[in-house]
Amino acid sequence: MEQEERAARRTRRRFARRQWARRWLSLRYVLALVLVIGLLATSVWLVFFSATLQVKRVEVVGNELLSDGRVREIADIPLGEQLALVDLGRADARVGSLAEVRSVDVSRTWPDVVRIQVVERTAVAVVELAGRLRGLDADGVVFRDYKAAPPGMPRVRPGGSAGTDALKEAATVVSALPEDLATRVDHVEVATVDQITLVMRDQRQVLWGSAEESELKAEVVDSLLAAARKAKVYDVSVPGNPTVR
Repeated sequence: MEQEERAARRTRRRFARRQWARRWLSLRYVLALVLVIGLLATSVWLVFFSATLQVKRVEVVGNELLSDGRVREIADIPLGEQLALVDLGRADARVGSLAEVRSVDVSRTWPDVVRIQVVERTAVAVVELAGRLRGLDADGVVFRDYKAAPPGMPRVRPGGSAGTDALKEAATVVSALPEDLATRVDHVEVATVDQITLVMRDQRQVLWGSAEESELKAEVVDSLLAAARKAKVYDVSVPGNPTVR
């Protein structure tokens, strides 16, 4: 009888331990769920409501033509806004609309900074429009003012019927010129998209035609100018069959 009672007590203890283990397993799941919910709630509060993650500074980098203040003004990112809620796409589009900006990247730098990385346009020529001397980049975009043309930079002179497409063609031509040849160009006359002429500093003229095969034309012109020094006009509009006169 005593042995049976001891066996029964052992059985009850084993049963109690199994019951407690099952209850503890269930309790662990509940505690883990409560912890996850608490972490999520804390994260939501930090990101969307806490002053810790509000915008305290807008950093502008890569700009020379544009001032930091001008970029910040156009980006229109309010200080004190939650960093997670800043509309980066809107700020990107606004800054990217500036003529001086070739590309821009607006990003968050945690915990409290918006960073605006600007790549500005680089002039390959100058063009006079409405009495103003403007910079022209390789994409044919007019984007800045000059008081005087920088030394060695070609000047583009558009004709009355030359539109934006013609300016883009002229920019493509100038961009294809080797540096030593570009510095010898006084100006580029642009009548239409396929009537582009280089006027050298010694007044020799190069009939370029359109911007097609500009790199090949540049090679041909360089050879012709050296070989036929007394000629006044060099026609490389068909680079495979150039002529001089």
